[in-house]
Amino acid sequence: PPLPLHQAANIRSPREERSHPSMHMQLFPDAENMKEHMRQQMCKPKYDVAMYYHRTGFTQWIARHPRFEQLTLVVIALNAIWIWIDTDHNPGAMLLSSPPFFQIIEQLFCIYFTFEWAMRFSAFKEKRKGLRDAWFVFDSFLVATMVFETWLMTGIVVFLTGGGGGMGNAGILRMARLLRLTRMARMARLLRAMPELLILIKGMLAAMRSVVFTLGLLLVMLYIFGIAFVQLCDDSPCEIFFPNVPAAMHELLLNAALMDGLSNLVLPLMEQSLVLLFVLYGFIFLSALTVMNMLIGVICEVVSAVAATEREALSLTFV
Repeated sequence: PPLPLHQAANIRSPREERSHPSMHMQLFPDAENMKEHMRQQMCKPKYDVAMYYHRTGFTQWIARHPRFEQLTLVVIALNAIWIWIDTDHNPGAMLLSSPPFFQIIEQLFCIYFTFEWAMRFSAFKEKRKGLRDAWFVFDSFLVATMVFETWLMTGIVVFLTGGGGGMGNAGILRMARLLRLTRMARMARLLRAMPELLILIKGMLAAMRSVVFTLGLLLVMLYIFGIAFVQLCDDSPCEIFFPNVPAAMHELLLNAALMDGLSNLVLPLMEQSLVLLFVLYGFIFLSALTVMNMLIGVICEVVSAVAATEREALSLTFV
């Protein structure tokens, strides 16, 4: 039997279903969908690692105290600045061969971060619950690398060299110093204290899909015009700029799409042929003036959507 008119009107053909926007993942994040997802998340119980802590005791009091968290953030910021000072002014290949001032500062940082980790670990009522907290697992890895680089490696070198002046392979020791760069990852905890930076990072992550597709379009254009320039410049003076397709794509990306050295291409191509010049102008119009500006618009749109979502989240939190 024929369907009623109100049901027949809702039936879409296979072509309409394939082309309907709701049938596909959105290329650009929608602010209303992000707000709705945020409202659903706020209806759930808020996670707090303190629910795994003891109810009484000195360590749980330290771990819960807001001053302790603020002091830790200050020490993290100071440690990030210290890594810059240590990199530029420490002549030693490793801690044992560094001047006493650098050794003392490194020991103080290692002591504090180990103390901070020990307080938080001791505060857990059930120690295995610490594995459920991503920040605690993250800090455990960083503290382990710091203890290894500051104390264990120093002890190993002293044992192997017998306390003498020889420090072994300096190249390996310098590579070991790169372990202290992992401490820079602690600055991620500072983002929780700076909502503005967190909004920008969330916007970058939300725009990643749109950015990838936009850059994919730019890559296709680079490939097409790269082939065109290689063929047009064959056996001509401008072949030095476009010897093969990968080199042509690289040249167009730097000097045309990003306009880093546009005159380096325009003047030789203008002397060679007006056809080459107009092809280059066509690529500049499509890439630099269209795709790159579209990329900026995409990022601005997504960051605006994320900012609106965060503002509503803050409003609901204070209400």
